[in-house]
Amino acid sequence: MNSKKDPDVPKKPGSLVKTPFSRRGFISGLGIGTGALGTGILSTGALAQAAKGVGPGAVPVTLKINGKDVNLTIEPRVTLSDALRNRLDMTGAKRVCDRATCGACTVIMNNKVVYSCTVLAIDAQGKDIQTIEGIGSATKPHPVSVAFVNHDAQQCGYCTPGFVMAAKGFLDRHPHPKNEEEVEKGLGGNLCRCGTYVGMRKAVLEASREMKGGRNA
Repeated sequence: MNSKKDPDVPKKPGSLVKTPFSRRGFISGLGIGTGALGTGILSTGALAQAAKGVGPGAVPVTLKINGKDVNLTIEPRVTLSDALRNRLDMTGAKRVCDRATCGACTVIMNNKVVYSCTVLAIDAQGKDIQTIEGIGSATKPHPVSVAFVNHDAQQCGYCTPGFVMAAKGFLDRHPHPKNEEEVEKGLGGNLCRCGTYVGMRKAVLEASREMKGGRNA
């Protein structure tokens, strides 16, 4: 007795299953799309709009940085990191990974340590932003900065501002770290490619003693 078999079902292991799609069909469709581009059919449509970079224009933004209000006119897409570096010449917060991984762009916002590359400047309005430029001066550096120097906790320097701010934020929340293990955990969001972690941990413990367990802006 002859039975009608489904031609799409493989008859034996290793045989191919027929599908309504094929590489040849895909290439043919691609050729049609390429032809449309070449003839200019899409030139006045979405591609032309994309080429113009259509999007929200610049808007006025007010940021409170190191206790002072600063007025800017920037596009909504500008990050806090780029606003600080490119518009206000505050280059302490470094733009390195730009992916919330390394911590070189660390600042303190509303007493919380944050990556400024992940915060839109427009969303930082109404919040207290503290950068490394605002926690000390050349004549009176912050205890964390002094301790970093005392323990050779910086080499290339790219990660140093972020680590200093992360360390300050950590000590603001935990003024009496017991040991280096606690410090290591507290600074876990920052990376140093030079590997000066040991010096940094010792520096934070020293800064804690110098600050006498209290905040020191």
